[in-house]
Amino acid sequence: MRIAVFPGQGSQSPGFLSPWLALDGAADRLSQYSEWAGVDLVAAGTEWDADRIRDTQVAQPLIVAASLLSWNALPGRDAIAGVAGHSVGEFAAAAASGILTEEDALRLVGIRGRAMAEAAAAEQTGMSAVIGGDEASVVSRLEELGLTPANYNGGGQLVAAGALDALAQLTAEPPAGTRVIPLQVAGAFHTRYMAPAVETLRTAAAEVEASDPRVTVWTNRDGSPVARGSEFVGLLVDQVASPVRWDLCMTAFSSAGVSGIVELSPAGTLTGLAKRALRGTPAVAVKTPDDLQAAADLLGSADA
Repeated sequence: MRIAVFPGQGSQSPGFLSPWLALDGAADRLSQYSEWAGVDLVAAGTEWDADRIRDTQVAQPLIVAASLLSWNALPGRDAIAGVAGHSVGEFAAAAASGILTEEDALRLVGIRGRAMAEAAAAEQTGMSAVIGGDEASVVSRLEELGLTPANYNGGGQLVAAGALDALAQLTAEPPAGTRVIPLQVAGAFHTRYMAPAVETLRTAAAEVEASDPRVTVWTNRDGSPVARGSEFVGLLVDQVASPVRWDLCMTAFSSAGVSGIVELSPAGTLTGLAKRALRGTPAVAVKTPDDLQAAADLLGSADA
């Protein structure tokens, strides 16, 4: 079973879309995505610096747009039997699986990005990755500091979110055997701080017609497969203020017999996690069009 995975916020980098725009039709497609999302994604992906594309309301549609550009360029994608996305990557997964149209996915992610940016501006919050250590001990330490485990990424990585002073204390006094790395994000995503954004997105999502997925699609809520499109859209809304359980998604991949993983642009993070948590499973990170052939080769190889 071959699957496609779609990355989340923080995977973008300045100019990363430039090579994709050399593909036939890509510039026109990205211009259309820009109109739907309400962001100049062409400029964002080719000209803007790291600070400008770190802005939540830019980063989220930019990442989803890049994932869909690379998805549309992927040869042999009919061989993909399942999809999943990390955080905002779930919107790309919803479009790739047929739950949402590309237009609805980009419109909703534009609304999501703006709503989360507004919620983040209300209080001084952030996120930090905690690498290594015993998970139970790490979670206990976060609870002591009033922080939330926002992303369970697997492979020995957990992301803490909450007030900046508490995150600073976590960095100063980390749990035993861990490294704490502050993340360049604007707020405490996937926590109670995002509750206002949930309601904004829920209102917008109520206007969207969802279809049932054409392939298996797993949710960040608990790694389970979701058979009904309307249920998946509801989970997309709730996930804004709920932890991302990518660790459980990878456990589900293993249980489903996944034998190959293609990560769409801007790729690298999820294949890195898979190498640690799903050892021996072939994976290709599609960072530029030059990686499309390797992905096609993986999709075309015989399933185990």
